[in-house]
Amino acid sequence: IMLSAKSEDTDKILGLNFGADDYITKPFNPLELIARVNSQIRRYMQFSPIKENNNVIRIGALELNKESKEVFAEGEHVKLTPLEFKILTLLMENPNRVFSIEEIYERVWNEPAYNNVDTVSVHIRHIREKIEINPKEPRYLKVVWGIGYKIEK
Repeated sequence: IMLSAKSEDTDKILGLNFGADDYITKPFNPLELIARVNSQIRRYMQFSPIKENNNVIRIGALELNKESKEVFAEGEHVKLTPLEFKILTLLMENPNRVFSIEEIYERVWNEPAYNNVDTVSVHIRHIREKIEINPKEPRYLKVVWGIGYKIEK
């Protein structure tokens, strides 16, 4: 925003052509200046491309930050164990993809599943209790009966 004592039309035109987004002449009302600054900020936020952060995954009101190892549900910080975080990361990185219990176990624990399917189910239940408003009617972490689990967008 260019602020100047020169109020001739040619001065304003030159200022705008040189790259100013707005032109205000002295004397000016400070509240008008604030309104013009706010207008420029709104326009910038609305039309500037938002850089995607590859470390943050958002699905609805669920947000997972892989770098800081934080999870937020409905804006509230959620404390997850390291294994719960790994399970949720796997599911959120692959939304709508169904993972079998065995596949979840093998990818998170890095060992063959054998008979450890109950372990995954218990962890899934704990994650649901922490991220869902109503764990009995989950919005995000869904079961696909007879197959496994998925995070639904």
